[in-house]
Amino acid sequence: MKILVTGGLGYIGSHVTVLLLESGVEVLSIDNLENSNIEVLDRIKEITGKTPVFELLDLKDKDRTQDLFKKNTDIDGVIHFAAYKAVGESILKPIEYYKNNIGGLLNLLEPLSKFNIPLIFSSSCTVYGQALKLPIDESSPVQTATSPYGSTKQIGEQIIKDCCQVNKDFKSIILRYFNPIGAHPTSKIGEDPKGIPQNLVPFLTQVVIGKRLTLEVFGKDYNTPDGTCIRDYIHVMDLAQAHIESIYYLISSNQNFSYETFNVGTGKGSSVLQVIKAFEKTTGESVPYKFSKPRTGDTTSAYADVRKIENKMGWKAKYSLEAALQSAWNWEKEIDKNS
Repeated sequence: MKILVTGGLGYIGSHVTVLLLESGVEVLSIDNLENSNIEVLDRIKEITGKTPVFELLDLKDKDRTQDLFKKNTDIDGVIHFAAYKAVGESILKPIEYYKNNIGGLLNLLEPLSKFNIPLIFSSSCTVYGQALKLPIDESSPVQTATSPYGSTKQIGEQIIKDCCQVNKDFKSIILRYFNPIGAHPTSKIGEDPKGIPQNLVPFLTQVVIGKRLTLEVFGKDYNTPDGTCIRDYIHVMDLAQAHIESIYYLISSNQNFSYETFNVGTGKGSSVLQVIKAFEKTTGESVPYKFSKPRTGDTTSAYADVRKIENKMGWKAKYSLEAALQSAWNWEKEIDKNS
């Protein structure tokens, strides 16, 4: 089997690539390296003993994207990660987010729907907005997005659904992630954002290692037990495994479906303060933090109902929050050692 992974050197893409290679799948990886590093290729080889075929490519380049599929007529499926992903940044740069996330998807979908190549789409729990009930299941209504990033995921899902409805031979799975954290057990790959981290855990580990002074906790008066936002934090290795299960389910399934949506999370919510305390308890390190104003676009609470993916694919999150935080800290120390 040959799988194309877009954004293959990014955080989640690299972990999925590792598992694909370890399971004997041939991987064609593309990335524009805007928020990733070419060194990840070497790290993937160190872990697996194999190197994916790599091409430097930006999906916004329609001609080169079409050429990719003309040169690789044996692609069995696509896992699509390549997108901008920061809620706060998207509010400041909406045009860039729509051009990149929607424009790139459209260029990708043309050959996929033409040649009926199955697609797994990287979506997000942000499509639910502030859900009316918790935990959030797949039948929960898609609320008005609270950020341009969330809008791009909603629009992306709708475009894919429309393509599947008009062409029943084109199949797609939408994976709505909750909050990925952690790193590979070898500490050779992990979340390594360029610039200021937009997510809690990499910012936290950078503060503890001394790269940044203080962790900002955005808001302390939310309607939660301790006043801070609640999220469903899932270990990146669990999330990566969900993609492996999904690609086999999508390609080998004899079920009569062309479009299906799954939540991917742990089913448990943790507040920002609970994450900080869990990190301190697990690592023995102290986390200096201060409260600041709530961020525009943040919802109060979001955690997943994951019964659908458990029942249909047999996938279930295995790692604890503490294990994910420990792996994130090990990765941060590895980055610091090599910097």
